[in-house]
Amino acid sequence: MSEEPGKLTRRIFSPAMDSVHERFQQWANAAGLHFSVDALQNMKIRWRPPERALSAARETGGLLVIGSHLDTVRNAGRYDGPLGVVAALACVEQLQAWGTSLPFDLEVVGFSDEEGLRFQTAYLGSSFYAGLFRSEWLALRDDSGQTLAELLESRGTNPRQLLSRQTAPAGVLGYLELHLEQGPQLEELGIPLGVVSAIAAQTRARLRFVGKSGHAGTTPMSLRQDALCAAAEAILEIESLARASDGLRATVGQIRAEPGAGNVIPEVVEFSLDIRHEQDHCLTEALEKLKDAIERDCRLRRITVHWEILQQGKSVPMSPPLRRTLQQAAEGQQGPTPMIPSGAGHDAAIMARLCPVGMLFVRCREGLSHHPDEWVSPQDIEVGVTALLDAILAVRSSPPDKTHP
Repeated sequence: MSEEPGKLTRRIFSPAMDSVHERFQQWANAAGLHFSVDALQNMKIRWRPPERALSAARETGGLLVIGSHLDTVRNAGRYDGPLGVVAALACVEQLQAWGTSLPFDLEVVGFSDEEGLRFQTAYLGSSFYAGLFRSEWLALRDDSGQTLAELLESRGTNPRQLLSRQTAPAGVLGYLELHLEQGPQLEELGIPLGVVSAIAAQTRARLRFVGKSGHAGTTPMSLRQDALCAAAEAILEIESLARASDGLRATVGQIRAEPGAGNVIPEVVEFSLDIRHEQDHCLTEALEKLKDAIERDCRLRRITVHWEILQQGKSVPMSPPLRRTLQQAAEGQQGPTPMIPSGAGHDAAIMARLCPVGMLFVRCREGLSHHPDEWVSPQDIEVGVTALLDAILAVRSSPPDKTHP
């Protein structure tokens, strides 16, 4: 279910996302579950255990949220995000089949915009779900120039009423997510599962370099103000700092040059910057070093550089009680289970502002992710789903503290 033939690409508010929701709705209807999609295209499947539906307990006990995201990067693999949503639904179906008694409801969530492919700002879906959506995001534009507000209007949602419609679910006990590791550590250890300790701090930025265009054949090298050369030098500065800094990850994934002719000196160049570190202060220091170095080099080239911070997220530790719950569940399947920090961002980083969160990693082949060859074995998925089930049952007897910030 993709926007691009021969590739897996699925953005928020795309026909491909609508198709995914139709498939999940078929599964939810077959299981007798309540299905809905909110204004930001988050999918929700709610299960209220029969004893709660028939008693006064339905007003108490709370809600445990499980799931992941349904959007993708461009030319993605099949497991990043959807694995966690399918696993969550599988858990609910198994609990139904067992006739399991739970003191809380379960909600399977498929968030609509974790990757941020359409607007270059991640977590739009989970931010809306958690009641944290910001009005300025309505002005974000996609590659076609369409704003988020215009997209909402085209789908029958009044953007001016959107903020009043975002209401975080009440009584959320916690959020659990199963996700492929997106790294090589579990494969190197020879085990299927790991428990996430924290999600790394992340900053997304756009850098714009402005020089002066000119004829490629007549402008002397000494007189040029080549924006692309300045940008290239900056990209190498970014790579050099990341290689020299333990734990730092820095990526330039998009670049655009204007006027874009082979015989014209580039006047304007923009590129994206994604930079992460497990510790907030290390990320802050790295950004300061980069700004100083890039601005110094641009002054020498007579180039103006503009920084636009698109998104900033601090590191997010997982809930200690849920970490222990997931670790005990994983150890029941495989024995000793490591704690692994996540260099990748996840919707759990947003959900942590609403409730306690915990994540379970599943081994992926060669640590490969954001790639068509991304793969998780069915055997490892079975181990992961079983551990997730055990964790849900453990929350039944020992729910996390709902006062967690």
